Amino acid sequence: MIIILFRILLLIAIAFILYTAYKFAVNPRRKLELAREKQEFFFHDNKENTKENFLMTYKGFVFEGEKYLGTTEHSFEVVTINVSTHEPERLQGLDREDIYFLEQEILIRYPYASIEWKYPMNRLIIHPLNDNY
Repeated sequence: MIIILFRILLLIAIAFILYTAYKFAVNPRRKLELAREKQEFFFHDNKENTKENFLMTYKGFVFEGEKYLGTTEHSFEVVTINVSTHEPERLQGLDREDIYFLEQEILIRYPYASIEWKYPMNRLIIHPLNDNY
């Protein structure tokens, strides 16, 4: 009887360890950190929760997008996104084409959104109506 109980507890412990390892392996925050370290692009977002900001990494930089819900002609959609970075002083090497790439990736996921870049990234954007940049 004790041996059967011990085997059941051992199976439960093994199942728990496997479950914990699986949850660790598929954790999106861990994937974001790995992509940042490898300087790859990764987009982490919960589309069902418009109050939760999305995170993306590109070339080792981490960006955060704050989503705002609004109305389009037919439905409620994310219509404004403010993109900032946690470490603006470390943006050396980021160029205009990188900003445009990130903007296209955001628009793929949120086609109705207008994107507003926070300082200093907004200094790289060419505004068609204003040639002072």
